[in-house]
Amino acid sequence: MELANKTIIITGASSGIGAAAASLFASEGADVVLGARRGPELQAVVASIKSAGGRATFLAGDVRDTGYAARLVEHAVTTFGKLDGAFDNAGIVGDMTPVPEMRVENWTDVLAVNLTSAFLSARAQIPALREQGGGSIVFTSSFVGFSNGGMPGMAAYAASKAGLIGLAQSLGAEHAAEGIRVNALLPGGTITPAAGEGNRRPEFHRRASPDEADGQSQGDRAGGGFSPERPGIVHDGQPHDG
Repeated sequence: MELANKTIIITGASSGIGAAAASLFASEGADVVLGARRGPELQAVVASIKSAGGRATFLAGDVRDTGYAARLVEHAVTTFGKLDGAFDNAGIVGDMTPVPEMRVENWTDVLAVNLTSAFLSARAQIPALREQGGGSIVFTSSFVGFSNGGMPGMAAYAASKAGLIGLAQSLGAEHAAEGIRVNALLPGGTITPAAGEGNRRPEFHRRASPDEADGQSQGDRAGGGFSPERPGIVHDGQPHDG
């Protein structure tokens, strides 16, 4: 098992890519600590993992809360004794609105959930990884943050996801000498609740290749960031081409 004896935090874990990653990481031997706002959904994901023989726990909360990331780290260390990595995956799309008509509240909220939460998470996680002699952090960015692809109304989302690429590169440069790897996953269009699973927004899904079109395949790519044997995600802000 590639992730045996590793403890990994996963945010945005109540559905979509986060829930798929949690199940995959647990099946590969990881102890997973799940975070999201929706407690009942987290509880269901944990129950599914445990029924398959995995080890999982959860702590519900809002990633915009400046203290939540630290509480997740504390919960991981208290429950499993350490922290080896984190998949900081929480995110929202927000209103798809041209900038002149965009509410300031939408801009602020999208950046808070998608970008500032990743900063807060990394700030809380790095000291715990340092204590282990290293580890790995993976952010969920997006192809939209690298090349918008002609999608209108995505300014807030694109800016937040581009920011994650820059944050990953900066953190990687700051902490590589400590054995801490920081990567960004850039999924293509993925069928998840956040991306319009119910109505399958064509803006996203017409850009998805068959192997990119579900949360399970993106969770598998995220797993590459925690295994030296499978370094199969970006280290330099380039999109994963499948």
